[in-house]
Amino acid sequence: MGPEAFLPVAFVIGYLLGSIPFGLVLTKLAGTADPRSIGSGNIGATNVLRTGRKGLAAATLLLDMLKGTAAVIISGYLGGPNAAMLAALGAFLGHLFPVWLKFHGGKGVAVYIGVLLGLFWPAAAVFCLVWLATAFTSRYSSLSALLASFVTPLFLWWFGHAALASLCTVLTLLLFYMHRENIKRLQAGTEGRIGQRA
Repeated sequence: MGPEAFLPVAFVIGYLLGSIPFGLVLTKLAGTADPRSIGSGNIGATNVLRTGRKGLAAATLLLDMLKGTAAVIISGYLGGPNAAMLAALGAFLGHLFPVWLKFHGGKGVAVYIGVLLGLFWPAAAVFCLVWLATAFTSRYSSLSALLASFVTPLFLWWFGHAALASLCTVLTLLLFYMHRENIKRLQAGTEGRIGQRA
């Protein structure tokens, strides 16, 4: 199979890996609250943290990151850079809209970091630094994600990575869309802070 013919396969690989709902799997295995029943109702690490289980939240964050990284590395190895970027998009969409959960998944922050690790790790470092700085000063996970995802494409464009910048612009727009209710709550001053129970 040639590189061009592999591109749809790369997207499917990314989607299937990205759609693994680790937040739900881990909370079920631990016998704790279903993250879909609390907080924002999504399956990501921030919402898992609202169950009060920091270890589960950390594991969810790590595994959600690694599924994005794995999708990129596997597809990049088999099909080259374009396949890696399509797999990144697939993994992100798989996490947001997993077929197994009637297309209701997480908000994409961990997977965003994970695909950046596989594609261009300095961008992942920038994302994490902006996220941490904003989280430390505001304690708003959503605001931290929004700012980090806004800065990342600008960073990539500044350093000449136009294709990756374009991909990350798409990911950022999707992330903003998934955080639309958070944005409304931030504007209203009712957004929950990091570590706050539901």
